[in-house]
Amino acid sequence: MKRMRTPLIALAAVGALALSACAGSTDSGDDAAPAPADVSFEEGTTMAALNEAGKITIGTKFDQPLFGLMGPSGTPEGFDVEIGKIIAAELGISEENIEWKETVSANREPFIENGQVDLVIATYTINDERKEVVSFAGPYYMAGQSILVLADNEDITSEDDLVGQPVCSVTGSTPAAMLEEIGAEPVLTDTYSNCLEPLRNGAVVAVSTDNVILAGLAAQNEGEFKVVGEPFTEEPYGIGLALDDTDFRMWINDVLEASYEDGSYEEAWNKTAGTVLPYVDPPTPDRY
Repeated sequence: MKRMRTPLIALAAVGALALSACAGSTDSGDDAAPAPADVSFEEGTTMAALNEAGKITIGTKFDQPLFGLMGPSGTPEGFDVEIGKIIAAELGISEENIEWKETVSANREPFIENGQVDLVIATYTINDERKEVVSFAGPYYMAGQSILVLADNEDITSEDDLVGQPVCSVTGSTPAAMLEEIGAEPVLTDTYSNCLEPLRNGAVVAVSTDNVILAGLAAQNEGEFKVVGEPFTEEPYGIGLALDDTDFRMWINDVLEASYEDGSYEEAWNKTAGTVLPYVDPPTPDRY
């Protein structure tokens, strides 16, 4: 199997996030997308099939600032999106031949299993339960669950303060399961942006999910919310693909690792999530 030049992605592990006045939207800027590589692959592999088709379908979030947010151009913007562009380029696929499919937490596995997407890059935490039905490349980023409250809230400072309290999260997510585990009362919806109005009107006392997602929501709604406490889980973000497609998984891991070395990962971070969050060296992909 032949592998070519490798552009790529950015990773970071962010501790406690204190947000000051920051830009309210993710902007991919005017930077050119990675140029498609002139490559060939071993026949019968997913890489060869996608390269020959000249197109790829990638599931991502459309409502998460910094990682995956539908932009004014009509295409999503953010760090996860940039990762998808780099992987597509290494398959010899140009940006305009990527189909972006909105993917929420609850439908990530079904979209992969049913073949509706080729990849899911959507703040997608790797865990053993999910690995029973899909495969993961990566992790390419290490996040951690944290807490978003109203800017004037001084009562909630850690996960201990959520016990017995209504807290908003998303159906099918690992943060929602963790809220039950710590004794909070999860109030679930389909997207994290839908948690903001219940927080504003007092129906919930907090929103809880990965720190990077909360950071984006706070930055997008400057002055309304703040992220509090230290992250209380580790959330390794992976790239979801069809179960047991080992060649494709290993190839994506190669692309990720090369991007760390050639600077394309850090460049992708800096022009998206890096407008709000600090850069941290990425984790090593797990070649299980």
